[in-house]
Amino acid sequence: MALVVIGGVAAGLSAAARARRIDPRLEIVVLEKGPAISYGACGLPYFVEGRVRDIRQLMGYTPEYFRRERKIEVRTGERATSICHARREVTLESGGRLHYDHLVIATGARSDVSGFAGAGQPHVFTLATLDDAVRMRQFLREKRPRSAVVIGAGYIGMEAADALRRNGLLVTVLERSANALGRDDPEFTAAVRAQLEAHRVELVCGVDAREIGTDRVADVSCEMVVIAAGFRPNGELASEAGVATGRSGAIRTDDRMQTNLNGVYAAGDCAEATHVVTGRPVYIPLGTTANKMGRVAGANAAGKRERFGGVAGTTIVSVFGMGFAVTGLSAAQARAEGFSAVSARIEANSRPGYFDPRKTTVELIADRATGRLLGGSVIGEDGTAGRINAIAAALHSRFRVEDFEQLDLAYAPPFAPVWDPLLIAAQQLVKEL
Repeated sequence: MALVVIGGVAAGLSAAARARRIDPRLEIVVLEKGPAISYGACGLPYFVEGRVRDIRQLMGYTPEYFRRERKIEVRTGERATSICHARREVTLESGGRLHYDHLVIATGARSDVSGFAGAGQPHVFTLATLDDAVRMRQFLREKRPRSAVVIGAGYIGMEAADALRRNGLLVTVLERSANALGRDDPEFTAAVRAQLEAHRVELVCGVDAREIGTDRVADVSCEMVVIAAGFRPNGELASEAGVATGRSGAIRTDDRMQTNLNGVYAAGDCAEATHVVTGRPVYIPLGTTANKMGRVAGANAAGKRERFGGVAGTTIVSVFGMGFAVTGLSAAQARAEGFSAVSARIEANSRPGYFDPRKTTVELIADRATGRLLGGSVIGEDGTAGRINAIAAALHSRFRVEDFEQLDLAYAPPFAPVWDPLLIAAQQLVKEL
Protein backbone atom coordinates (compact mmCIF):
# COMPACT_ATOMS: atom_id res chain seq x y z
CA MET A 1 0.00 0.00 0.00
CA ALA A 2 1.34 3.43 -0.98
CA LEU A 3 0.55 6.76 0.65
CA VAL A 4 1.55 9.95 -1.15
CA VAL A 5 1.46 13.25 0.73
CA ILE A 6 1.62 16.51 -1.25
CA GLY A 7 3.10 19.15 1.05
CA GLY A 8 5.91 18.85 3.56
CA VAL A 9 5.29 21.43 6.25
CA ALA A 10 2.86 21.22 9.22
CA ALA A 11 -0.13 19.21 7.97
CA GLY A 12 1.74 17.06 5.47
CA LEU A 13 4.44 15.85 7.82
CA SER A 14 1.95 15.36 10.67
CA ALA A 15 -0.07 13.14 8.32
CA ALA A 16 2.96 11.16 7.20
CA ALA A 17 4.29 10.65 10.73
CA ARG A 18 0.90 9.55 12.08
CA ALA A 19 0.38 7.12 9.22
CA ARG A 20 3.80 5.62 9.83
CA ARG A 21 3.08 5.03 13.53
CA ILE A 22 -0.12 3.20 12.63
CA ASP A 23 1.24 1.10 9.76
CA PRO A 24 4.99 0.30 9.71
CA ARG A 25 4.62 -1.45 6.35
CA LEU A 26 3.08 1.47 4.50
CA GLU A 27 5.16 2.99 1.70
CA ILE A 28 5.08 6.76 2.30
CA VAL A 29 6.37 9.50 0.00
CA VAL A 30 6.11 13.21 0.84
CA LEU A 31 6.44 15.77 -1.96
CA GLU A 32 7.51 19.30 -1.04
CA LYS A 33 7.89 21.89 -3.80
CA GLY A 34 10.15 24.14 -1.70
CA PRO A 35 13.70 23.61 -0.45
CA ALA A 36 12.82 23.22 3.24
CA ILE A 37 10.39 21.14 5.29
CA SER A 38 8.97 21.27 8.80
CA TYR A 39 9.70 24.93 9.52
CA GLY A 40 7.94 27.19 12.01
CA ALA A 41 6.33 29.85 9.83
CA CYS A 42 4.85 31.51 12.92
CA GLY A 43 8.39 32.41 13.98
CA LEU A 44 9.18 34.37 10.83
CA PRO A 45 8.25 37.83 12.24
CA TYR A 46 10.54 37.22 15.19
CA PHE A 47 13.42 36.44 12.83
CA VAL A 48 12.73 39.72 11.02
CA GLU A 49 12.65 41.50 14.37
CA GLY A 50 15.98 39.94 15.35
CA ARG A 51 14.80 38.00 18.40
CA VAL A 52 15.42 34.76 16.47
CA ARG A 53 19.02 35.17 15.36
CA ASP A 54 19.44 32.32 12.89
CA ILE A 55 16.81 31.19 10.38
CA ARG A 56 17.89 27.60 11.00
CA GLN A 57 16.36 27.85 14.48
CA LEU A 58 12.94 27.77 12.80
CA MET A 59 13.66 24.50 11.00
CA GLY A 60 12.37 21.41 12.80
CA TYR A 61 13.45 18.29 10.91
CA THR A 62 15.34 17.44 7.75
CA PRO A 63 14.42 15.00 4.97
CA GLU A 64 17.32 12.85 6.11
CA TYR A 65 15.80 12.57 9.58
CA PHE A 66 12.50 11.33 8.17
CA ARG A 67 14.24 8.81 5.93
CA ARG A 68 16.47 7.51 8.72
CA GLU A 69 14.17 7.62 11.76
CA ARG A 70 10.67 7.32 10.30
CA LYS A 71 11.29 5.40 7.06
CA ILE A 72 9.45 8.14 5.18
CA GLU A 73 10.80 9.36 1.85
CA VAL A 74 10.69 13.15 1.71
CA ARG A 75 11.47 14.78 -1.63
CA THR A 76 12.19 18.51 -1.58
CA GLY A 77 12.08 20.61 -4.74
CA GLU A 78 9.51 18.16 -6.12
CA ARG A 79 6.33 19.82 -7.38
CA ALA A 80 3.16 17.86 -8.14
CA THR A 81 1.55 19.21 -11.30
CA SER A 82 -1.57 17.04 -11.60
CA ILE A 83 -3.56 14.27 -9.95
CA CYS A 84 -5.38 11.54 -11.90
CA HIS A 85 -7.54 9.76 -9.35
CA ALA A 86 -8.89 7.28 -11.90
CA ARG A 87 -5.35 5.92 -12.24
CA ARG A 88 -4.40 6.78 -8.64
CA GLU A 89 -1.44 8.72 -9.95
CA VAL A 90 0.37 11.98 -9.25
CA THR A 91 2.33 13.60 -12.08
CA LEU A 92 5.48 15.49 -11.14
CA GLU A 93 7.04 18.57 -12.70
CA SER A 94 10.22 16.55 -13.19
CA GLY A 95 8.31 14.26 -15.53
CA GLY A 96 7.91 11.32 -13.18
CA ARG A 97 4.71 9.74 -11.90
CA LEU A 98 3.82 8.32 -8.52
CA HIS A 99 1.16 5.69 -7.81
CA TYR A 100 -0.88 5.98 -4.63
CA ASP A 101 -3.49 3.93 -2.86
CA HIS A 102 -4.25 6.84 -0.54
CA LEU A 103 -3.44 10.51 -1.02
CA VAL A 104 -3.18 13.40 1.43
CA ILE A 105 -3.28 16.90 -0.06
CA ALA A 106 -1.56 19.39 2.24
CA THR A 107 -0.63 22.08 -0.25
CA GLY A 108 -1.05 24.95 2.22
CA ALA A 109 -1.80 28.53 1.26
CA ARG A 110 -0.02 31.51 -0.22
CA SER A 111 0.11 35.28 -0.14
CA ASP A 112 -1.71 36.10 -3.37
CA VAL A 113 -0.28 39.43 -4.52
CA SER A 114 -1.82 39.30 -7.99
CA GLY A 115 -4.38 41.93 -7.00
CA PHE A 116 -1.72 44.45 -5.94
CA ALA A 117 -0.24 46.59 -8.71
CA GLY A 118 3.47 47.12 -8.10
CA ALA A 119 3.88 44.04 -5.88
CA GLY A 120 6.97 42.91 -7.81
CA GLN A 121 9.12 45.88 -6.78
CA PRO A 122 12.25 45.15 -4.70
CA HIS A 123 10.98 47.09 -1.67
CA VAL A 124 7.73 45.06 -1.49
CA PHE A 125 7.56 41.87 0.61
CA THR A 126 5.31 39.10 1.81
CA LEU A 127 6.00 37.11 4.97
CA ALA A 128 5.02 33.47 4.41
CA THR A 129 8.23 31.52 3.75
CA LEU A 130 11.78 31.27 5.04
CA ASP A 131 13.02 33.02 1.90
CA ASP A 132 10.57 35.88 2.48
CA ALA A 133 11.92 36.46 5.98
CA VAL A 134 15.59 36.20 4.95
CA ARG A 135 15.05 38.66 2.11
CA MET A 136 13.21 41.11 4.39
CA ARG A 137 15.87 41.01 7.09
CA GLN A 138 18.61 41.51 4.50
CA PHE A 139 16.74 44.54 3.10
CA LEU A 140 16.47 46.06 6.59
CA ARG A 141 20.19 45.64 7.20
CA GLU A 142 21.43 46.80 3.80
CA LYS A 143 18.96 49.52 2.82
CA ARG A 144 18.12 50.79 6.32
CA PRO A 145 14.61 52.05 5.46
CA ARG A 146 13.06 54.59 7.79
CA SER A 147 9.37 53.98 7.08
CA ALA A 148 7.09 51.13 6.08
CA VAL A 149 3.50 50.40 5.16
CA VAL A 150 1.92 47.08 6.16
CA ILE A 151 -1.13 46.15 4.08
CA GLY A 152 -3.50 44.08 6.20
CA ALA A 153 -4.33 44.20 9.91
CA GLY A 154 -4.59 40.46 10.51
CA TYR A 155 -2.25 38.68 12.88
CA ILE A 156 0.59 38.50 10.29
CA GLY A 157 0.19 42.22 9.66
CA MET A 158 0.27 42.99 13.38
CA GLU A 159 3.39 40.87 13.92
CA ALA A 160 5.11 42.44 10.90
CA ALA A 161 4.29 45.95 12.14
CA ASP A 162 5.65 45.10 15.59
CA ALA A 163 8.87 43.64 14.11
CA LEU A 164 9.49 46.62 11.82
CA ARG A 165 8.82 49.19 14.55
CA ARG A 166 11.32 47.40 16.82
CA ASN A 167 13.81 47.85 13.98
CA GLY A 168 13.28 51.61 14.23
CA LEU A 169 10.92 52.18 11.30
CA LEU A 170 7.87 54.41 11.38
CA VAL A 171 5.01 52.06 10.44
CA THR A 172 1.50 52.59 9.06
CA VAL A 173 -0.94 49.67 8.85
CA LEU A 174 -3.61 49.91 6.16
CA GLU A 175 -6.67 47.68 6.48
CA ARG A 176 -9.46 47.34 3.91
CA SER A 177 -12.20 46.46 6.44
CA ALA A 178 -13.34 48.46 9.45
CA ASN A 179 -11.78 46.05 11.94
CA ALA A 180 -8.42 44.65 13.03
CA LEU A 181 -7.53 40.98 13.44
CA GLY A 182 -10.62 39.86 11.49
CA ARG A 183 -12.83 40.49 14.50
CA ASP A 184 -16.05 42.36 13.75
CA ASP A 185 -15.85 44.25 17.04
CA PRO A 186 -15.27 48.05 17.13
CA GLU A 187 -14.16 48.07 20.78
CA PHE A 188 -11.63 45.30 20.18
CA THR A 189 -10.27 47.22 17.18
CA ALA A 190 -10.10 50.39 19.25
CA ALA A 191 -7.94 48.56 21.80
CA VAL A 192 -5.63 47.32 19.05
CA ARG A 193 -5.34 50.86 17.66
CA ALA A 194 -4.56 52.30 21.10
CA GLN A 195 -1.76 49.79 21.66
CA LEU A 196 -0.28 50.48 18.22
CA GLU A 197 -0.46 54.24 18.68
CA ALA A 198 1.25 53.97 22.07
CA HIS A 199 4.25 52.62 20.12
CA ARG A 200 3.97 55.12 17.23
CA VAL A 201 2.32 52.79 14.75
CA GLU A 202 -0.70 54.15 12.90
CA LEU A 203 -3.68 51.95 12.00
CA VAL A 204 -5.91 53.21 9.18
CA CYS A 205 -9.01 51.16 8.41
CA GLY A 206 -11.31 51.38 5.40
CA VAL A 207 -8.45 51.73 2.90
CA ASP A 208 -8.28 49.43 -0.14
CA ALA A 209 -4.56 49.70 -0.91
CA ARG A 210 -4.27 48.00 -4.29
CA GLU A 211 -1.64 50.20 -5.93
CA ILE A 212 1.92 50.27 -4.60
CA GLY A 213 4.13 53.06 -5.84
CA THR A 214 7.89 53.44 -5.65
CA ASP A 215 7.66 55.56 -2.51
CA ARG A 216 4.05 55.50 -1.31
CA VAL A 217 0.87 53.48 -0.83
CA ALA A 218 -2.56 55.18 -0.69
CA ASP A 219 -0.96 58.60 -0.08
CA VAL A 220 1.22 57.23 2.71
CA SER A 221 4.91 57.72 1.95
CA CYS A 222 7.19 54.78 2.72
CA GLU A 223 10.44 53.10 1.78
CA MET A 224 9.23 49.55 2.36
CA VAL A 225 5.92 47.66 1.97
CA VAL A 226 4.76 44.37 3.50
CA ILE A 227 1.68 42.74 1.97
CA ALA A 228 -0.04 40.81 4.78
CA ALA A 229 -3.35 40.42 2.96
CA GLY A 230 -4.68 38.28 0.14
CA PHE A 231 -4.05 34.93 1.85
CA ARG A 232 -5.39 32.17 -0.41
CA PRO A 233 -5.61 28.37 -0.12
CA ASN A 234 -3.63 26.37 -2.66
CA GLY A 235 -6.65 24.39 -3.80
CA GLU A 236 -6.16 24.52 -7.57
CA LEU A 237 -4.28 21.21 -7.90
CA ALA A 238 -7.06 19.41 -6.03
CA SER A 239 -9.87 21.21 -7.85
CA GLU A 240 -8.45 20.32 -11.26
CA ALA A 241 -8.49 16.67 -10.19
CA GLY A 242 -12.19 16.79 -9.32
CA VAL A 243 -11.87 17.47 -5.59
CA ALA A 244 -14.72 19.67 -4.33
CA THR A 245 -13.82 23.09 -2.92
CA GLY A 246 -15.81 25.67 -0.96
CA ARG A 247 -16.50 29.34 -1.66
CA SER A 248 -13.09 30.32 -0.29
CA GLY A 249 -11.33 27.97 -2.71
CA ALA A 250 -10.32 25.69 0.16
CA ILE A 251 -10.92 21.95 -0.09
CA ARG A 252 -14.12 20.54 1.40
CA THR A 253 -13.70 17.57 3.73
CA ASP A 254 -15.77 15.50 6.12
CA ASP A 255 -14.84 15.03 9.78
CA ARG A 256 -12.37 12.30 8.77
CA MET A 257 -10.60 14.83 6.52
CA GLN A 258 -11.69 12.84 3.45
CA THR A 259 -12.65 14.71 0.30
CA ASN A 260 -15.43 13.78 -2.12
CA LEU A 261 -12.95 11.36 -3.76
CA ASN A 262 -12.62 8.09 -1.88
CA GLY A 263 -9.12 7.64 -0.47
CA VAL A 264 -8.14 11.29 -1.00
CA TYR A 265 -7.74 13.40 2.14
CA ALA A 266 -6.92 17.07 2.68
CA ALA A 267 -5.49 18.91 5.67
CA GLY A 268 -4.00 22.21 6.73
CA ASP A 269 -4.21 25.66 5.19
CA CYS A 270 -5.63 24.31 1.92
CA ALA A 271 -8.70 22.78 3.60
CA GLU A 272 -11.93 23.83 5.26
CA ALA A 273 -12.99 22.71 8.72
CA THR A 274 -16.26 22.69 10.66
CA HIS A 275 -16.82 25.56 13.06
CA VAL A 276 -17.72 24.20 16.49
CA VAL A 277 -20.17 27.04 17.20
CA THR A 278 -22.04 27.30 13.89
CA GLY A 279 -21.57 23.71 12.67
CA ARG A 280 -20.81 25.08 9.20
CA PRO A 281 -17.72 24.81 6.99
CA VAL A 282 -15.21 27.60 7.59
CA TYR A 283 -11.77 28.53 6.33
CA ILE A 284 -9.50 29.56 9.21
CA PRO A 285 -5.85 28.74 8.34
CA LEU A 286 -3.76 28.27 11.48
CA GLY A 287 -0.68 26.21 12.31
CA THR A 288 -2.31 24.54 15.29
CA THR A 289 -5.27 23.47 13.19
CA ALA A 290 -3.02 22.24 10.37
CA ASN A 291 -1.13 19.86 12.67
CA LYS A 292 -4.31 18.38 14.13
CA MET A 293 -5.96 18.02 10.73
CA GLY A 294 -2.84 16.31 9.40
CA ARG A 295 -2.81 13.77 12.21
CA VAL A 296 -6.41 12.80 11.53
CA ALA A 297 -5.89 12.64 7.76
CA GLY A 298 -2.80 10.46 8.19
CA ALA A 299 -4.52 8.14 10.63
CA ASN A 300 -7.48 7.55 8.32
CA ALA A 301 -5.25 7.15 5.27
CA ALA A 302 -3.49 4.38 7.20
CA GLY A 303 -6.71 2.54 7.98
CA LYS A 304 -7.95 4.04 11.25
CA ARG A 305 -11.30 5.75 11.77
CA GLU A 306 -10.58 9.01 13.56
CA ARG A 307 -12.41 12.33 13.36
CA PHE A 308 -11.44 15.97 13.58
CA GLY A 309 -13.65 17.82 16.04
CA GLY A 310 -13.63 21.20 14.33
CA VAL A 311 -12.29 24.65 15.12
CA ALA A 312 -13.31 27.68 17.12
CA GLY A 313 -10.89 30.03 15.36
CA THR A 314 -8.81 30.55 18.50
CA THR A 315 -5.94 32.98 17.90
CA ILE A 316 -3.61 35.14 19.94
CA VAL A 317 -1.13 37.77 18.82
CA SER A 318 1.33 39.91 20.73
CA VAL A 319 1.25 43.60 19.85
CA PHE A 320 4.18 45.21 21.65
CA GLY A 321 3.80 42.83 24.59
CA MET A 322 0.02 43.07 24.85
CA GLY A 323 -1.85 39.87 24.06
CA PHE A 324 -4.93 40.15 21.85
CA ALA A 325 -6.83 36.85 21.74
CA VAL A 326 -10.14 35.73 20.26
CA THR A 327 -12.16 32.55 19.93
CA GLY A 328 -15.57 31.72 18.52
CA LEU A 329 -17.83 34.51 17.29
CA SER A 330 -18.01 38.19 18.08
CA ALA A 331 -21.45 39.58 18.89
CA ALA A 332 -21.86 40.94 15.34
CA GLN A 333 -20.69 37.67 13.81
CA ALA A 334 -23.08 35.72 16.04
CA ARG A 335 -26.02 37.86 14.93
CA ALA A 336 -25.02 37.36 11.29
CA GLU A 337 -25.14 33.59 11.94
CA GLY A 338 -28.71 33.86 13.25
CA PHE A 339 -28.07 33.82 17.00
CA SER A 340 -29.71 36.21 19.44
CA ALA A 341 -26.38 37.45 20.74
CA VAL A 342 -25.85 39.02 24.15
CA SER A 343 -22.42 40.19 25.30
CA ALA A 344 -20.65 41.45 28.38
CA ARG A 345 -17.25 43.16 28.45
CA ILE A 346 -15.37 43.83 31.69
CA GLU A 347 -11.96 45.07 32.80
CA ALA A 348 -10.36 43.54 35.88
CA ASN A 349 -6.96 42.88 37.45
CA SER A 350 -5.04 39.82 36.29
CA ARG A 351 -3.62 39.36 39.83
CA PRO A 352 -4.43 40.73 43.31
CA GLY A 353 -3.84 44.44 43.78
CA TYR A 354 -0.83 43.86 46.05
CA PHE A 355 0.93 41.61 43.49
CA ASP A 356 1.76 43.97 40.59
CA PRO A 357 -1.51 43.42 38.70
CA ARG A 358 -2.11 44.15 35.01
CA LYS A 359 -5.45 45.16 33.56
CA THR A 360 -7.22 42.43 31.59
CA THR A 361 -10.24 42.96 29.36
CA VAL A 362 -12.59 40.04 28.79
CA GLU A 363 -15.66 39.89 26.57
CA LEU A 364 -18.02 36.91 26.49
CA ILE A 365 -20.84 36.38 23.98
CA ALA A 366 -23.81 34.06 24.46
CA ASP A 367 -27.09 33.14 22.79
CA ARG A 368 -30.07 34.63 24.63
CA ALA A 369 -32.38 31.78 23.63
CA THR A 370 -30.21 28.95 25.01
CA GLY A 371 -27.62 30.60 27.23
CA ARG A 372 -24.93 28.84 25.19
CA LEU A 373 -21.51 30.48 25.06
CA LEU A 374 -20.70 31.58 21.50
CA GLY A 375 -17.34 33.32 21.72
CA GLY A 376 -15.06 35.63 23.59
CA SER A 377 -11.98 37.82 23.54
CA VAL A 378 -9.22 38.58 26.04
CA ILE A 379 -6.81 41.51 26.01
CA GLY A 380 -3.96 41.69 28.50
CA GLU A 381 -0.27 41.40 29.27
CA ASP A 382 -0.66 38.59 31.77
CA GLY A 383 -2.36 35.18 31.45
CA THR A 384 -4.07 35.99 28.15
CA ALA A 385 -3.33 32.65 26.49
CA GLY A 386 -4.63 30.62 29.41
CA ARG A 387 -7.84 32.62 29.59
CA ILE A 388 -8.65 32.43 25.88
CA ASN A 389 -7.90 28.70 25.97
CA ALA A 390 -10.43 28.25 28.78
CA ILE A 391 -13.08 29.99 26.67
CA ALA A 392 -12.15 27.85 23.65
CA ALA A 393 -12.50 24.67 25.72
CA ALA A 394 -15.94 25.83 26.82
CA LEU A 395 -16.98 26.40 23.20
CA HIS A 396 -15.87 22.90 22.20
CA SER A 397 -17.86 21.52 25.14
CA ARG A 398 -20.94 23.63 24.29
CA PHE A 399 -21.02 25.24 27.74
CA ARG A 400 -23.81 27.51 28.81
CA VAL A 401 -22.76 30.71 30.55
CA GLU A 402 -24.14 29.35 33.84
CA ASP A 403 -21.78 26.38 33.53
CA PHE A 404 -18.84 28.63 32.72
CA GLU A 405 -19.58 30.87 35.69
CA GLN A 406 -19.08 27.88 38.01
CA LEU A 407 -15.67 26.79 36.68
CA ASP A 408 -13.16 25.89 39.39
CA LEU A 409 -10.28 28.09 38.24
CA ALA A 410 -6.88 28.22 39.93
CA TYR A 411 -6.06 31.01 42.36
CA ALA A 412 -2.72 32.10 43.80
CA PRO A 413 -1.49 35.71 44.05
CA PRO A 414 1.42 35.31 41.55
CA PHE A 415 -0.96 33.99 38.88
CA ALA A 416 -4.58 35.10 39.32
CA PRO A 417 -7.01 36.82 41.71
CA VAL A 418 -9.59 34.93 43.73
CA TRP A 419 -12.22 36.08 41.21
CA ASP A 420 -10.65 35.53 37.83
CA PRO A 421 -11.59 38.05 35.11
CA LEU A 422 -13.25 35.18 33.23
CA LEU A 423 -15.63 34.54 36.11
CA ILE A 424 -16.37 38.24 36.56
CA ALA A 425 -17.26 38.47 32.86
CA ALA A 426 -19.47 35.37 33.15
CA GLN A 427 -21.29 36.82 36.14
CA GLN A 428 -21.95 40.03 34.20
CA LEU A 429 -23.17 38.07 31.18
CA VAL A 430 -25.58 36.05 33.32
CA LYS A 431 -27.07 39.36 34.46
CA GLU A 432 -27.41 40.50 30.84
CA LEU A 433 -29.14 37.23 29.93
